[in-house]
Amino acid sequence: MKARIVTANRLSDGAVVYLDAAGDWVDSIVEAGVAEDGETAEALLAVATTAEQALRVVGPYLMDVAVEDGRPRPLGTREIIRAAGPTVAGAAIREGDERDDAKEASAA
Repeated sequence: MKARIVTANRLSDGAVVYLDAAGDWVDSIVEAGVAEDGETAEALLAVATTAEQALRVVGPYLMDVAVEDGRPRPLGTREIIRAAGPTVAGAAIREGDERDDAKEASAA
């Protein structure tokens, strides 16, 4: 069996989060609790499901990882993108800044 971790989105801000071995949600994939067997993976998912029912996270699921130097590395394309962080937020912020700069220039 491949190693697996649990990921979800935090309900308060939509951020990608990972479940650590203590049952807490962390922002960094390197802090995620790694399940090396099916029983541990299902136990982590059960903790995540309880957090979803408590409206702390949404959409928890198990994802396959490779463990390199003791750290999980995502294997799937979707998970690689999720672990790298937002892909469009920076562009939207820059566009907003450019509009603000244009407004200021036209007002002057």
